[in-house]
Amino acid sequence: MKENTPVKKTSRSTYFFLITTIVLAMLLIFNKMNNVQDKRYDTSTVLSKIVHIQELATVKYSYSGVIGFKDNFKILNISVPLTDKYFLLKYNGYLKAGVDFSRVKVNINGENVHVSMPRAQIFDVVIDENSVKVYDESENAFNPIKISDYNKALIGEKETIRQDAIRQGVLNDANSQAELAVKSLLQEMGFKNIHITLEVVIPELH
Repeated sequence: MKENTPVKKTSRSTYFFLITTIVLAMLLIFNKMNNVQDKRYDTSTVLSKIVHIQELATVKYSYSGVIGFKDNFKILNISVPLTDKYFLLKYNGYLKAGVDFSRVKVNINGENVHVSMPRAQIFDVVIDENSVKVYDESENAFNPIKISDYNKALIGEKETIRQDAIRQGVLNDANSQAELAVKSLLQEMGFKNIHITLEVVIPELH
């Protein structure tokens, strides 16, 4: 007697499961493609993000110092006796230097990006007025100390600080800090090939 082999039948639930799995897989692929497209940034978006990290890319140095001021009356460039005035000022302050990111230029080509940045500059030199203390101040009735003398001393000190900072390489530090900040940002945005250059400054002829 010949036995009949039973035919296996696929249930409707199995078909439904297979179809659902295929649909979900297609949706995941579609969403992944959309996410890749969403991560394609245009120039204006990149520039906006770079400008927002301006403060992070700024170099700040705190400092303290003492200013010595001395002056007297002069007639025909000859000092008049008994007219000396002098004082010492002690102060705290800070200097900030960095790159002006509002002048940055960006060129994007797929996953490649080229950023052209202006060279760093000193943004500000600040002396905290609340920290200023006066020492060894003269009291000369013939040539009394004026508020303008203090201001003159502070203004001169700010320029000295600026020049000293430049000689010590603060602008190079600021350039490096800006490049590092921009490169880190662009890497987070998904760019693979990042090229950063500094603008060439042509010295003025006098």
